[in-house]
Amino acid sequence: MASAIPKALLFLFIASTLFCSCVLGGITCEQLDSSKCAFAVSSSGLRCVLEKNVRGGGREVEYSCRNSGVAATDVTDWIETDECVKACGLDRNTVGISSDYLANRRFQRRLCSSECYDSCPNVVDLYANVASGEGVSLSKLCEVMTKRREMIETNSSGGSEGDDTESTAAAPSVGRKLIGWYASAPQNGRKLIAFYDAEDEEAAAPV
Repeated sequence: MASAIPKALLFLFIASTLFCSCVLGGITCEQLDSSKCAFAVSSSGLRCVLEKNVRGGGREVEYSCRNSGVAATDVTDWIETDECVKACGLDRNTVGISSDYLANRRFQRRLCSSECYDSCPNVVDLYANVASGEGVSLSKLCEVMTKRREMIETNSSGGSEGDDTESTAAAPSVGRKLIGWYASAPQNGRKLIAFYDAEDEEAAAPV
């Protein structure tokens, strides 16, 4: 009887420890709701991705959250804010991690905008790694986008080379620290350099 009591106490201790671990363990991708999955980072440092499952001959579509092959080194327990999703032109229903977004000029402008680039480091660093996997420097790309925006703003305001007025658009800082790395190289990724204008290629090439 005496030996049974310590065993019971040991069992209760183990059970309570496991329970606390589940409660305090932070974010687990597989337990995240699909509406919060995209762009999140688990407590283990793995990025979460939304997965699309088609069943019933295409009649039923279900979404689930799982760990990706991308590990974040400086961020854990992170669910991206609605403000950053909106500022960066993202979609909560984005499936997987793809370079297709970066091939879209409108998304490039949103990503390189001050509202996104300077305020949403998790999103920016995620796509900096995606761009790096395609052989493109995101910081250089954003420099090109910023210069183009300044030129358009100057032309639209009737400015010329002789004007003393400085553009108020600030270029995003270069050399940002990446928070993640690819555990496996992206497959079938688009070569982003093909989507640049000829005059952009030199500026957007990796250093």
